[in-house]
Amino acid sequence: MIRFHFVDEHRSAHRVKRMCDVLGWDRSGYYAWHQNKEARQEKADAEEGLACRIREIHTDSRGAYGALRITRKLRDQGHVVNRKRVARIMREREIVGITRRKSRSLTRQDRTAPPAPDLILRDFTAPMPGLKFVGDITYLPTAEG
Repeated sequence: MIRFHFVDEHRSAHRVKRMCDVLGWDRSGYYAWHQNKEARQEKADAEEGLACRIREIHTDSRGAYGALRITRKLRDQGHVVNRKRVARIMREREIVGITRRKSRSLTRQDRTAPPAPDLILRDFTAPMPGLKFVGDITYLPTAEG
């Protein structure tokens, strides 16, 4: 944890017990953190190597691949890696894939169809409520669908 860096840096000037008591921190937590320093460094080095490999695959794909494709590529190369880990590493290092798909419209206008008749002759005022109903057909739900 980051807070234990302070104790580690000042341990030559002050006793660990005294600093942890003053700061209200658990001394056994500091010693556990200090004992695992090498393992954390190895994990950080391994993650940095994975990040370099991710960046290399991303560059080879001309910036198109996202976390899912990069994960597949890494697995094909023999690396055991989780998609969420790849996504986290990409997010931390601001590696972003590109979406190259065209946007498709599901509905297309029939240009040969005649326009709907104007039954109220553009007069939207009514003497009482419920006499005239106007709107787009997509906004009026019916029992028939």
